[in-house]
Amino acid sequence: MLLGVPDFTASHDGVDSIGADCRIDSSVSVMRFGQRPGVLCLSDGVSIYAQTRLVLGDVVADPCVGIRIGARTIVNVGGYLSGEGGLEIGEDVLIGPHVKLLSAGHAIDEGDAVIARNRITRAKIVVEDGAWIGAGAIVLEGVTIGRGAVVAAGALVRQDVPAGMVAAGMPARLLRSRRGDAWPAALAPVPSTWFERVGVRLKSFLYQGRGAK
Repeated sequence: MLLGVPDFTASHDGVDSIGADCRIDSSVSVMRFGQRPGVLCLSDGVSIYAQTRLVLGDVVADPCVGIRIGARTIVNVGGYLSGEGGLEIGEDVLIGPHVKLLSAGHAIDEGDAVIARNRITRAKIVVEDGAWIGAGAIVLEGVTIGRGAVVAAGALVRQDVPAGMVAAGMPARLLRSRRGDAWPAALAPVPSTWFERVGVRLKSFLYQGRGAK
């Protein structure tokens, strides 16, 4: 027995398919309406820790809408994973404690003044292989987290994070490549103030200095 680590299981209430050697804590809950099969699927070796909530909501007849989690991915405690707009998580992904992946929301600029009466907005979230989403981060609908990318703890992610990049902040901004590669020109932030322009030049100078050693 491993203290605090979920036991192996071959089934869990609300999950349609579970691969081999999956661990799901008994406190993990699934919210879903209807009985359409194949919308919540876990590959081999997935681990989902205590108090995580998996939400499918009022899914429509769209095979892309649901939650799919790739092999050996770990979802730490207290996560909230919304598949209402579609949630696809790749292999070997690390999802830190209390992360929220929100693939659905509410329209706020149209219709009724009462938000609860407006339409639900939905857009698929994709987390590609080998990415890491740090503790307490929030990823909003329609975002793709690229292969091997890192989202820092507490970040609010509203835009895509390209493969291999590190993003942090509220809202999240790209900081650097995690493997030391030069910042892709197409992704470089445009400095808007004198202080930011000086900062960009200083970072470039320091980066070049490190590379020359």
